[in-house]
Amino acid sequence: MTSTPKTIVISGGTDGMGRALAAAYLERGDTVVVIGRDAAKAAALPGAHVIAADLSLVSENRRVLEEINARHPAVDALVLCARYFRSTRFVTAEGIEGVFALEYLSRFILSHGLTARAAAPRVIVNVSGPGVPIGRIHWDDLMLERGYDGMAAQMQAGRANDLLAVAYAARHATGGTRYVLINPGPVASSFAGEYDPPLAAQVAALKRHGRPVGDGIQPIVARVDAPPAAPVTAFARFDPISLDGPAFDPHAAARLHDLTRRLLASLET
Repeated sequence: MTSTPKTIVISGGTDGMGRALAAAYLERGDTVVVIGRDAAKAAALPGAHVIAADLSLVSENRRVLEEINARHPAVDALVLCARYFRSTRFVTAEGIEGVFALEYLSRFILSHGLTARAAAPRVIVNVSGPGVPIGRIHWDDLMLERGYDGMAAQMQAGRANDLLAVAYAARHATGGTRYVLINPGPVASSFAGEYDPPLAAQVAALKRHGRPVGDGIQPIVARVDAPPAAPVTAFARFDPISLDGPAFDPHAAARLHDLTRRLLASLET
């Protein structure tokens, strides 16, 4: 543990692992910026700077960046935890499939947006599912308009975050920010979402048998406190994941990055 107070930004910080992280860093005396939809949930985190926002909206992510830039000129770490499972397809007011919007686009915007500042974060920790072999990008149907499935949406978001990390490092390798992907494994978290009955039963079992949240956040705390030396890394809890597999293909990463830039540009007006 370092003695110098940090400024930590946590998306999805009003629930589950994000909330536990916020509480841990507040207890240390750090400045904690919590981003979440329900500001009332942050009442149990006295001292946190709460930004109420729907991170599934591109416009809200841009507003969040403006507020952080205005109030916190230096940020030490960005931790990306926001997640919401949907068994039924949902489209945001901006026309984006909801899981893709919240779990990938928001992380893309916040990652690159905070790095564009004069004082970029020392580390970005993306809490996702790096290296999961069944995830894939639906290049011809990113919004999953044809035959939506909640698990397919979740797996696509996970693979998109793998590629986000690779593309980020390719563009910012000399900037000093370390990009870390972490799969925390089964954790008895809140599992926010809307589940069909079979999946709801599985979620209930995970809540019973998963690691306690306090244990689940330890790999994240370790990487925030001591960022790896490499520009991009991935971990299953504390165990390194090789970046040589297809989940981290640099050509796919560049393709998704360019596609995402075009998509965001189309929403600017």
